[in-house]
Amino acid sequence: MRRRRLAPLLAVSITATLAPALATSTATAAPAATPSTTSSAAATGALNRYVKQKPQWKRCEAAAPAEFECATIKVPLDYRVPGGKQIDLAISRIRSTAPDKRRGVLFSNPGGPGGEGLYMPLSMQESLPKSAQQKYDLIGFDPRGVGRSSPVSCGLEPEEENMLRPYKEETFDKDVAWARGVANKCKEKAGDTLPHITTRNTVRDMDLLRAVLGEKKISYVGYSYGTYLGAVYTQLFPGRADRFVLDSAVDPARAWRGMIQWWAEGAEPAFDRWTEWAAERSKKYGLGDTPKQVDRTFWDLVAQADEKPIEVEGQPVTGDDIRSGMRGAVFTPKEATEAFVELKKAAAGLPASAKKLAAFAGSEGTGTAGAASGAASGAAEIPSDNSTASFWAVVCGDNSAAWSRDPESYRQDAIKDKGRYPLYGDFASSIKPCAFWDKSVEPATEVNNKVGSLVVQNEWDSQTPLPSGQALHADLKGSKMVTVLGGEGHGVYPNGNPCTDGTVNDYLLTGKLPAKDVTCKATADSNAEARKNQKRDVLPGSPLPERAPDRF
Repeated sequence: MRRRRLAPLLAVSITATLAPALATSTATAAPAATPSTTSSAAATGALNRYVKQKPQWKRCEAAAPAEFECATIKVPLDYRVPGGKQIDLAISRIRSTAPDKRRGVLFSNPGGPGGEGLYMPLSMQESLPKSAQQKYDLIGFDPRGVGRSSPVSCGLEPEEENMLRPYKEETFDKDVAWARGVANKCKEKAGDTLPHITTRNTVRDMDLLRAVLGEKKISYVGYSYGTYLGAVYTQLFPGRADRFVLDSAVDPARAWRGMIQWWAEGAEPAFDRWTEWAAERSKKYGLGDTPKQVDRTFWDLVAQADEKPIEVEGQPVTGDDIRSGMRGAVFTPKEATEAFVELKKAAAGLPASAKKLAAFAGSEGTGTAGAASGAASGAAEIPSDNSTASFWAVVCGDNSAAWSRDPESYRQDAIKDKGRYPLYGDFASSIKPCAFWDKSVEPATEVNNKVGSLVVQNEWDSQTPLPSGQALHADLKGSKMVTVLGGEGHGVYPNGNPCTDGTVNDYLLTGKLPAKDVTCKATADSNAEARKNQKRDVLPGSPLPERAPDRF
């Protein structure tokens, strides 16, 4: 079997999700509480009080467009006890430009876990055709525990946020101590909150927001981790899902250790493709006349940098840094080749292009993403480690069963996977804080439904490789899939390709899925657009980074 089937879910099978008093198709139907000591009637009453909230919309900030409005609502920290502690959910909207043509609301999420989504309506406004902006109110939100939605913190120092560490026998005990230390800090700092910062609860927040807005259903565009949010929504609330676009998809069965390991597994075929590409252009780049020679050139430079780091703009680049940087770079062979050529120049003491060498200037998991997010937003109340703390809350708390409690098993996996996936296997499989995390409050969600949706996937995606998207498509039996052959980059829509953009736009406008799966061919322009979107420093109209390199 491709996956182990999970035990029956705690009160979120479709029949159990909806408490009898809330099993209604009315626009104000609230998301159900899960069983607890709270009586059904009391839970229903508590949730209905949340539904009656009236958001106090106001301009998000002085520099933002006037039509971009923000508000805050309250949601239960623990949906099993809806009358208990409350947390804030920061929400935003841009209203339909043609109320007479309005269909409903279009939610969106940029990825994560730990990604701030409050500014997504501005991004969607830039992406969607005018006809779609007439049909929908564009709705954004910071997921619970993230950004302005009661942000969590573990009190981590920047060096503790370095999450992807290569396996070395001499440093493994220190890495175990780091992982245990992060888990302990998180428990001490936010132990009462972190167990409830999960995908399932974020989905419940989405449905509560739907009810607060007075909508019967929501439409949705989710990227990367956002595809998992969308898929779980279709599982928990199938009757409330309208038009769902899931771009660059997560395989639900591999949430979350297996998804991190996809970074290593997916990099190997991309690396092989790169060696072939570079060998075909050996006269121009001089890396080798055959793929085997290019491969040897690469690993020789890794060995050289392991022995003596290469200096790039005053920063040492080790062999591990080269492996880590190449992991993402090889999905775009031309850029990977040009960067590697410059790295060879630097190793020889020759002048090199710092811009082209950016991928190798230190490991991906530097831990800067969380600090950048909090600082860039200009909101002092957002802790500098918020992105990392909320990432671990979801990655560890969604499915603790996926994470071994035995540190030695991570050592063995890292050694084995470094042999199977030499570019990145040990980074992906070595010890993580989840090994010391508390047991999940609920089991992971098994996604297996017939809700209509559109899965969109590039063939060469460094974060969520093609097999991951194919797995989600198989789980969502009512879905159709758009595959972009030759497509490079993480995140497809929009990329300027009439085949992909046209298919997505038609679905959002008409609600009609393609009659069968669609295969599009990437163009040089569409790949360039996808890479530009991936490397964009900030979300449109926002001071926030779009996506960290070690997130989904």
